[in-house]
Amino acid sequence: MERARRGDRDAYALLVHASVRRLYGAAHRILRDADQAEDATQQALVHMWRDLPKLRDPDRFEAWSYRLVVRASLEEARTSRRRSARVGRLFGPEPEAPEPGPAIEVREQLERAFLQLSPEHRAVVVLHHQVGLPLTEVAEILGVPYGTAGSRLHYAVRQLRQALADTEPSAEAGGVPA
Repeated sequence: MERARRGDRDAYALLVHASVRRLYGAAHRILRDADQAEDATQQALVHMWRDLPKLRDPDRFEAWSYRLVVRASLEEARTSRRRSARVGRLFGPEPEAPEPGPAIEVREQLERAFLQLSPEHRAVVVLHHQVGLPLTEVAEILGVPYGTAGSRLHYAVRQLRQALADTEPSAEAGGVPA
């Protein structure tokens, strides 16, 4: 860490090698797009190299690197909304897919609900539930008050639960009650 802070590229390469998978994983979970996640991770790594000498507490490297990748992911999400284009099919309708089973339907519904969350809400869910960070650290990484992080998590989880509740078969429809 100290060698990398002094500008040693080989030492920085070792730091990157040790952390790039977890950073890409967080970016991918937030953005849900491999290309955007790669771009966000690359931006975070550039910022890490540039700002590493300014890192006051090397013990906070992991949280600091998450902060950089989340910021890069949120920026990538904002810019991709501006440049996204709808592309129509050129050769007719898409072939019909086989009927998915109930577990696949639930997973797809949850994925659709997750994509409907704002990138800020997805970031809280990813950092807290998938990365496993405490909410105090999530708030610090996102640069928001603890209450804001808690509120985002609450509303995101509520929306995801509602999406799952909407997929459960009802007794009136001939399904089995939960």
